[in-house]
Amino acid sequence: MKVVFQLAVVTLLTVAGILLWSYLFPSPQHIIRARLNSLAHVASFNSQQGILAGFNAAHNVGDFFSTNVEVDLDMTGNPDVTLTGRDQIVQTVMRTHATLNELKVDFPDLNITVGPDKNTATADLTIRAQIDGDGNSVAEEMKFTFQKIGGQWLITHIETVQVLT
Repeated sequence: MKVVFQLAVVTLLTVAGILLWSYLFPSPQHIIRARLNSLAHVASFNSQQGILAGFNAAHNVGDFFSTNVEVDLDMTGNPDVTLTGRDQIVQTVMRTHATLNELKVDFPDLNITVGPDKNTATADLTIRAQIDGDGNSVAEEMKFTFQKIGGQWLITHIETVQVLT
C-alpha cells in the first residue's frame, strides 16, 4: 500500500512538473497559434465599435507584423493585392473599418511548421471572414511566414495558396 501511494505521488509530481514546464516554456507552435488567434480577435469588429476603437484596433493589428512585411494576395474573383510594410497594413485595416459595418475573422485550421533554426516558421491556414453579418463566409487558403524578432514571432510574409477547384 505504501509503494502504491509513493508511486501515485511521484506520478502526480511528474505530471505537475510537465504542465508547469509547458506553461513556463511554451513551444513555438503554441505561441504562434496563440498569436494568430489574437490577431483574428483584434482584426474582428462589429457595428457597435466607434471610429476611435477602429483606429486603435488597426494599430494593434500592426503589432503582429514585422516592419518590412510583404503581403501578396491573389484571391478568387478579386484583383491581386500587394502590400509592403506594416504601415500599409495598418492603413488597409483602417479603410476596412471605415468601409464595413462588421467583420469576423478566424483561422479554423492551422498547420504550423517551425524551421530548423527555431527562429522561422510557416503557418498554412484557412482564413475565414464573415462580412457585415451576412450568413456567407469568405474562405481562402493562406501561407504566413514568421520570424522571431526581438523575442516575438512576427509575420514577415503572407501569400495566397492556390488550391485545386
